[in-house]
Amino acid sequence: MTTMQPPMETGQVSPFDATTAATAVIDSQGMVIGWSSAAENLFGSLAEDVLGRPVDEVLHDADSRPSPWLHTTDPSRHVHSETRKIRRADGTSVTVVLQVSPLDHRSTGAASVVVAATVDRARRWMTDQSMLHGLSTQSPVALTVYGPDLRLRWINDVLEEQLGLTRSDCIGRYSTELLPQGMILAPESAGTLEDVIAKVLETGEPVFDVLYSSPTPADLSHQRIWSCSYFRLSDADGSPLGVGESSFDITNRYEAGVRVALLGRASRIGTSLDVARTAQDLAAVVVPDFADHVEVDLVEHVLTSDRLSSGHDKSGTSLRRVTERSAQPMPDAVPRLGLLFSAEAGGPRRIVLPLAARDTVLGTVTLSRTPPRYPFAAQDVTLAEELVSRTAVCIDNASRYAREHTTALTLQRSLLPQVVPQPTGVEVAHRYVPTADPLGVGGDWYDVIPLSGARVGLVVGDVVGHGLNAAATMGRLRTTVRALAALDLTPDELLARLDDLVGQARVGIHRTNSDTPEDQALGTTCLYAIYDPVTAVCTLASAGHPAPVVTVPGHPPELLDLSPGPPLGIGGLPFGCAEIRLAEGSLLAFYTDGLIESSGRTMDTGMASLRRALVDSAQNLDALCDVITAPVSARSAEDDATLLLVRVKSLPAENTASWRVAQDPSAVAGTREHARAQLEQWGLEEMAFVTELVVSELVTNAIRYGSDPITLRMLRDQNRTLICEVTDGAHTSPYLRRAANDDEGGRGLFLVAQCMDRWGTRYTREGKTIWAEIKLDV
Repeated sequence: MTTMQPPMETGQVSPFDATTAATAVIDSQGMVIGWSSAAENLFGSLAEDVLGRPVDEVLHDADSRPSPWLHTTDPSRHVHSETRKIRRADGTSVTVVLQVSPLDHRSTGAASVVVAATVDRARRWMTDQSMLHGLSTQSPVALTVYGPDLRLRWINDVLEEQLGLTRSDCIGRYSTELLPQGMILAPESAGTLEDVIAKVLETGEPVFDVLYSSPTPADLSHQRIWSCSYFRLSDADGSPLGVGESSFDITNRYEAGVRVALLGRASRIGTSLDVARTAQDLAAVVVPDFADHVEVDLVEHVLTSDRLSSGHDKSGTSLRRVTERSAQPMPDAVPRLGLLFSAEAGGPRRIVLPLAARDTVLGTVTLSRTPPRYPFAAQDVTLAEELVSRTAVCIDNASRYAREHTTALTLQRSLLPQVVPQPTGVEVAHRYVPTADPLGVGGDWYDVIPLSGARVGLVVGDVVGHGLNAAATMGRLRTTVRALAALDLTPDELLARLDDLVGQARVGIHRTNSDTPEDQALGTTCLYAIYDPVTAVCTLASAGHPAPVVTVPGHPPELLDLSPGPPLGIGGLPFGCAEIRLAEGSLLAFYTDGLIESSGRTMDTGMASLRRALVDSAQNLDALCDVITAPVSARSAEDDATLLLVRVKSLPAENTASWRVAQDPSAVAGTREHARAQLEQWGLEEMAFVTELVVSELVTNAIRYGSDPITLRMLRDQNRTLICEVTDGAHTSPYLRRAANDDEGGRGLFLVAQCMDRWGTRYTREGKTIWAEIKLDV
């Protein structure tokens, strides 16, 4: 009998397969009548050496154990396996597993087939078989085999259980037929499940962790999520047989991931420091991923920024609905928290949680779910409490910020000019834009200060920093500037004195034991200008502040050539003055850096934009202010911004008159005559008595106590004010005092003060000017 030639062996072939295993055929007499080539290799004996010999000699037990089972001729016996140590022809031994299969035979025919395999190979194969059996019947991983036509060919038991279908229901059908609502969640570019299977079948490249979602025939109301992997199955020649799929139900894990992601999105809550917006942020986070409906109610004091005492609760306190949000109808097969598998189907569908922070109840949050979504599980309630707790802190912060912001803005605006004066010599418009920074306010300010002689002081400044400290510092500086301006100081002298005051703390004067001894105004920039409508000259000085833009009618806007000194309190350099003669209708634009500079545009870009807006100097100033400040609205300004627009006017020549006065007491009468004649020319005869008295006293003082040259000037300020000024070359200033009954003099300035509305002294390089003003009732 010829030997059996086994086919090419693969790792999937049983080691006891008669075509590949070491095989011997035994007759009823126990003689070897068949011997395969694999048997030759395993036992080291050629077929011609063993055929016809007793099997006990051929397969001799090295331990000399009897082997009567080798001689069985009873065909009713089952296959018998036993491990034996067989002595090889070369004297060595090999441990094998023998399987004996009885055969039906005639009296002289074959009685049994003995198949042998080494112990290692047999055990490995049995382990593989056990593994395959476990995957088919016990594995929690769902296994599927798709054929070349992409139809199901085989599924294991767990997939039957998950789908609620039998194998016969599944075999031969497409996955889309079994799960028509299924969809791939990730990767989003994968397409359909058939697309993935077809690609793996074509390329042979495995694909891992495809997230697939679908309700199952066993539960059509809720989603399941699987993590699927695909690999190609090939035959011994490498030709594709189909695609294998392993899928693991990750529904609970996916839902836990959704909870974690939802908690991560909680960072979106409370980014605006606005109470109502914070409540809307919470609603946007929880609907529809966590709940189908949400209601947020807040107590009145949170919305009105009135602070209640600690421990106050909502009992007896009215609630106001600030936001309410409901989910839109859910698209099919879109997984949401609570639409997936839930182990606690008996939980609540509506939960009400308090918004509480700092021992104060701020309101309530109501969350609801409707079928088919599952009720809230215990971990859902915990997550809701975390989200609501975060929202409560954010709402409390927003409420506190609203109160502080309102307080700061109130202080800021109260420190800025409530009503800007409109002197005769200028037309003024202004804007202040607070920063969108959480601190809300800054230290920018502006001011318009009427001065003697129809002149006007113009101020713009920028305090370093934001918040209440900056606002308070700004108010202190503005008051100081107004006080110094009342002394009729020149711009450079005013800034020098202001700089000294700010720098005192820095150099140790009046230092306290405070942790911050330096003046908060240190580093502040300030620009002070004086415009004289009689001479049409504007005098300016800057402490580190940007120069204004000037627009002369018929000419393009230009940045004024001004060399700024150091910011206040730095010291070391003097403040220089610049003088510019302005044509009638010229426009000056004073500003702070917040108007022209931000992270979105450079200073050059902002300056170019400001110049373009100022091309037409004749346009309405209020409208022009709106155009210039539009890019830095209150919601987007990175720094507070100030704009002061000033259109200058000249005092008409017919409204001024001046005379030289000789330093001779007899000249006083002549000056009175000049004054009376000028009043008659202006139609102000009724003012003659008072004016002659004032002129007489001021000129007499100049002649008696001053020096040449002496000048009398009278100004008629647009029918508002009559101004009398006497200038001389001395720097000695008279002072007001009350004369005693027996004093012969000392009543002149007292009479001037009583007759006129205002009076004072201003100094120039050439001397001083004593002035007096009286309002006209014309």
